[in-house]
Amino acid sequence: MNSVEVVGLLKQMADVTRLDGMKRYGIDTSKALGVSMPQVRKLAKELKRDHSLALELWQTGIHECLILASLIDDPKLVTPKQMDDWVAEFNSWDVCDQVCGNLFDRTGFALEKALEYTSSEREYVKRAGFVLMAECAVHNKKADNEAFIQFFPIMEREAWDDRNFVKKAVNWALRQIGKRNAALNILAIETAKRIDQQESRSARWIAKNALLELEKRAMA
Repeated sequence: MNSVEVVGLLKQMADVTRLDGMKRYGIDTSKALGVSMPQVRKLAKELKRDHSLALELWQTGIHECLILASLIDDPKLVTPKQMDDWVAEFNSWDVCDQVCGNLFDRTGFALEKALEYTSSEREYVKRAGFVLMAECAVHNKKADNEAFIQFFPIMEREAWDDRNFVKKAVNWALRQIGKRNAALNILAIETAKRIDQQESRSARWIAKNALLELEKRAMA
């Protein structure tokens, strides 16, 4: 099956009445068809892994095609350049999160790219860095604690950023890493408390929201 055929299938599934709901969640619908995520995921299972098709689908720029591409691509064939190219084209938080959580966090350079992207001034690129931290904390079972400890200073450094999709990603990364094991939980709590001492509203929100979950986890 080629990208033209896949787009045709997606258009058959499309329901434009879904677009208003997507907009309410802050999703960019300028190139969306209105296909539900369960339908996209079902189609991905039918298509199976296909790196070439994933690249074709990404080139369409269609919202659902971008997410579908992340579901069928093979992480072993993804290159650093592909990651950089795709991340540079993120235009919606859900595409950012889906691509990072379905595909990029399973590549061999996810941790390296997480560090790199958090230095970006672009909102969705920066978000991608912290989403990668969060997703790797969940999916990368083989990584040692040191791989995640290096992220705590980055969270402190960027906690000032009050852009909604950045601060929420910092908070997400802090919580997910802190839930990985007892040792990281302690360090995450210490990090959150230092962030709470910063003067920005964003930092205080990140810290207080994270501590509610991290300290509860510590008591469990």
